[in-house]
Amino acid sequence: MHPSMQQRVEGNIALHIRATAATAEFYSMIGKEAPVSTVRFQVVTKGVNAYHVIERATGKVKGFRFSWKAAINLAQVLEARADGEKVNIDGWGK
Repeated sequence: MHPSMQQRVEGNIALHIRATAATAEFYSMIGKEAPVSTVRFQVVTKGVNAYHVIERATGKVKGFRFSWKAAINLAQVLEARADGEKVNIDGWGK
């Protein structure tokens, strides 16, 4: 990707993160819970039997698998870990 485009994408991601944090802060000021966050990790097909697991907030690839089922399992593990749960699947550290 062209450097100026990459810089723009990264700037948009940073603004999105700031907006999310500001929303949560405003909800805490009025004593209400912030809206439940949506899915954090998405599985994207990258070729025949190739799948990336992407963090939606940053657009970064967090892992890849060579079967759809394994990619979905990885996304679910990452979701659970993001929620603070301790999850361990064979082949994935502790």
